[in-house]
Amino acid sequence: MKRLSILAVAALLGACQSPQPTANASLDGEVFYLQRLALPPSATLGVSLQDVSLADAPAVVLDEQKGPVKSQVPLPFHLSFDPAQIKPGHRYSVSARIEINGKLMFITTEHHAVQLDGSDPQPLKIRVDAVR
Repeated sequence: MKRLSILAVAALLGACQSPQPTANASLDGEVFYLQRLALPPSATLGVSLQDVSLADAPAVVLDEQKGPVKSQVPLPFHLSFDPAQIKPGHRYSVSARIEINGKLMFITTEHHAVQLDGSDPQPLKIRVDAVR
């Protein structure tokens, strides 16, 4: 009887514990373009990780990095995401853009799919093309 009481108390204490927060996962990569052009100090880079599963709705942004360009291409980026946000059967992609003085100069023109299951090659290589 005493043993059963101890097991019951242990089970109750175990049920009261709060779940451990899940650690964030990340994607690292580089944005590049093929033109032989140096970016001015006013250039900014924006890279986002998006859930693009719904064709008739805006993409859901899971993480975004925006800021001034600190070097020339390839431009490094780092995106973090919560693995608990990843839903089976959904599609995810990474997109990038480079602006100069607020004007869009380069943008991704191809779909850069990511699996977010640890199998994505890192660093990711994201090509942007000039806006005409």
